[in-house]
Amino acid sequence: MEYYGIFLVVAVALFLFSRWVNILNEYERAVTFWLGRLSEHPKGPGLVLIFWPFERMIKVPLRTVVHDIPPQDIITRDNVSVKVSAVVYFRVVEPTRAIVEVENYLYATSQLAQTTLRSVLGQADLDELLSQREKLNTRLQEIIDNHTDPWGIKVSMVEVKHVDLPQEMQRAMARQAEAEREKRGKIIHAAGELEASVKLGEAADIISRNPVTLQLRYLQTLTEIASEKNSTIIFPLPIEMMKSFFGHTPEPRAVEPKST
Repeated sequence: MEYYGIFLVVAVALFLFSRWVNILNEYERAVTFWLGRLSEHPKGPGLVLIFWPFERMIKVPLRTVVHDIPPQDIITRDNVSVKVSAVVYFRVVEPTRAIVEVENYLYATSQLAQTTLRSVLGQADLDELLSQREKLNTRLQEIIDNHTDPWGIKVSMVEVKHVDLPQEMQRAMARQAEAEREKRGKIIHAAGELEASVKLGEAADIISRNPVTLQLRYLQTLTEIASEKNSTIIFPLPIEMMKSFFGHTPEPRAVEPKST
């Protein structure tokens, strides 16, 4: 019986010691309540003494939490139904307020992020949602951070991860992109034709001032054809071009008959 009493005392002492002595990591803080009353400052890190059952401790991690927002059904301002998923980065900066001001700060921040995502993206057009994502991310971060500030939560970043479009909208956008590429191709082709016509006009002006240039170009074309084709080619050669090489031949004059 005596040994039983000693064993009971040792067991109770070990139990109380395990409840009283706590070790917190560098990224943890302890919000404590003495008989239900909040202590002035959080405790930790390191060795923390909690005199249970009169004092109670709640651990609060200070590391950044990466929370995935599940896909949300959103109707954009131009009446396009899409599914949008995002991710929120936040952390606790004031452990006391995170415990006292809100029942479950993780759940509350998650629900606030979902409702804000639907509200903000529902006011944007589809083109804005696809092309101005950085602007929308900044707006989401500012709104969520403003609402979580009374809870001691700092939202550092919000990123829209994926926008799931309906199949018919994807096909329509593919056709639009193809038409846009064809438009750019035609514009580039027309610009090339215009530039080529300008250059040909300049070349024509130069050749008109110096006819020998046209003759040299004519002979160069003959040389290129002869080097590329191993076949007989009949190439007409204007007589006017030969006059510059052989000189001008005087026209015969009629002989006057001699008088007797």
